[in-house]
Amino acid sequence: METEKPTNFSYMGRNFSDLSIDDSSSAFSDCNSDRSGEFQTASSQSRRFLIACASDNSDDLIRQLVGVLESGSIEEQKQAAMEIRLLAKNTSENRLKIAKSGAIRPLISLLSSSDLQLQEYGVTAILNLSLCDENKELIASSGAIKPLVRALKTGTSTAKENAACALLRLSQMEENKVAIGRSGALPLLVNLLENGGIRGKKDASTALYSLCSVKENKIRAVQAGIMKPLVELMADFGSNMVDKSAYVLSVLVSVPEARTALVEEGGIPVLVEIVEVGSQRQKEISVAILLQLCENNAVHRNMVAREGAIPPLVALSQSGTKRAKQKAETLTELLRQPRSGNVAARA
Repeated sequence: METEKPTNFSYMGRNFSDLSIDDSSSAFSDCNSDRSGEFQTASSQSRRFLIACASDNSDDLIRQLVGVLESGSIEEQKQAAMEIRLLAKNTSENRLKIAKSGAIRPLISLLSSSDLQLQEYGVTAILNLSLCDENKELIASSGAIKPLVRALKTGTSTAKENAACALLRLSQMEENKVAIGRSGALPLLVNLLENGGIRGKKDASTALYSLCSVKENKIRAVQAGIMKPLVELMADFGSNMVDKSAYVLSVLVSVPEARTALVEEGGIPVLVEIVEVGSQRQKEISVAILLQLCENNAVHRNMVAREGAIPPLVALSQSGTKRAKQKAETLTELLRQPRSGNVAARA
């Protein structure tokens, strides 16, 4: 597995050891627990569950629920998965208890169910269990990745969103990133980014940002057509996705395939517009991307300059954050270099 290291770039005596942005975590809200509505249950069953959660009998209840997952009817399995999901929603202690009780494998088996509601309940329970770091290795080693990818393809909208979140949690272990990419997750996450609702887009972008720290996943994402939705979302200031899309793009542009696709999808005018009218954070991300795009590539420098980038870059160099000022100054100097149509471009 090849994880991309920060780009080292030296220009005019200045060393840029990181062309990405340091505060990306603030743009992504992690999948802390499922955000789907409470599942419909009979009031007597809900009371039994809530009483058990608040008592010393939760261990007994968990064992009973695991037994139902393994041998109950579909309706009984739905109820058991729902109760496990609720039990695992808010406390790490319960997540550990549930995992140690042997619930993970029977929950994973639900992900292949033809009953979409049962599949959704299983995905959501797995997501909540994955919020405990101690459970992530067990979930992955128990074979959850491929079934989660299947749910990402065939599930309800909620199942797809929660599967994306669960894959994000598993991808926080470096050794899982390649396995997730090789299981076919990248095209499905790109599809969710392009066609999902606002929550689906956010979940997909967060998972893609994590997975694309690995070079082969960057290439898979580009091949899956990620650049088109990224550029479209960055161009739409009303989408509430400008920051997230730009951060995903910032991890992709280290590979030439992404830089080529970015130019082909009309990304340069969008990035220049963000430098001109975006928020301070958006401006900093965009200038960092443009700096990588223009490094060693005279053709790209000419394209960026023709889009009128120099005036907003000069303004940013005077009024932006410290990092943004430095990057804007460096990019301005690059763009002001003598242009020649005979200079060979290197992607």
